[in-house]
Amino acid sequence: DGIICFDSKPGQGTTFSLFLPAVDAPAASETPNIEQWVAGHETVLVVDDEPYILDACTAMLTGMGYRVLTAGSGADAVALYSKREQPIDLVILDMVMPEMDGRETFRQLKKLDPDVKVILSSGYSLEDMAEEMLSMGCESFVQKPFDEHQISRKIRELLGE
Repeated sequence: DGIICFDSKPGQGTTFSLFLPAVDAPAASETPNIEQWVAGHETVLVVDDEPYILDACTAMLTGMGYRVLTAGSGADAVALYSKREQPIDLVILDMVMPEMDGRETFRQLKKLDPDVKVILSSGYSLEDMAEEMLSMGCESFVQKPFDEHQISRKIRELLGE
C-alpha cells in the first residue's frame, strides 16, 4: 500500500521518495506522555560489582541532584554504611554479586539499621530471590537496565515527593 523510490548518484548523495496512500479520516491527535523525573537531594548508596554500572548510576543520580556513594561489593557496602558520618537515605543494591550477594548484604545492612531503605536491582530474572527479599523488608525492585524515569519514580515512592 505504498512505494519507496530512491535515486543515488556517486558523489552527489541519495534521495528517497515515499509515496503513501491518502486517507479520508482525520488524523488522530495524541498528546505524548512525556514522563518527567523528579530531582532529589538525598544521599544514595549504589552497590554493584560492575564498575561501569557504578559509573553510569553515579552520573545519572548526580545529574538528578542526589549525593551518590558507591560500593563495589556487599562487604564494601556494609563497611561504608557502618562508618557513615551522615545519613544514607537509600541503597540501590545489586542482587547478584560474588562473595557477598544482595541477600546477605541486605541482611547485614538491616542489622546495622533496621529502617534502611533498599531498592533491589538486577539484570537477571530472579523472582524467587526478589520475593524473598521483599518479604524480609526490602522496599522495591527495579530491573536493569533502568533509566532516570524508572529510578526517579522508585526513589520518590520510597522517600516521598
